[in-house]
Amino acid sequence: MSTRTVNIHEAKTHLSELLAMAMEGEEVIIAKANKPMVKLVPIMPQKGKNRVFGMHRGEVWISEDFDEPLPDEFWMGNGPG
Repeated sequence: MSTRTVNIHEAKTHLSELLAMAMEGEEVIIAKANKPMVKLVPIMPQKGKNRVFGMHRGEVWISEDFDEPLPDEFWMGNGPG
């Protein structure tokens, strides 16, 4: 993995290119007066960290009108939610 350090002006001018480089795995550091300030890194989705299987076991509830069509107000943007 290579590292590229750029000053703020260059980062503003070439932001799209720098983002593409970071997404490809290259380390991009933005500096001010040759002093590193921030590092561009891609945000990767975290899989499987939000769910805890069995957490609400036995607590399932379904409304009695589950299969009923939603009211027209809902489809027109005036309903709850």
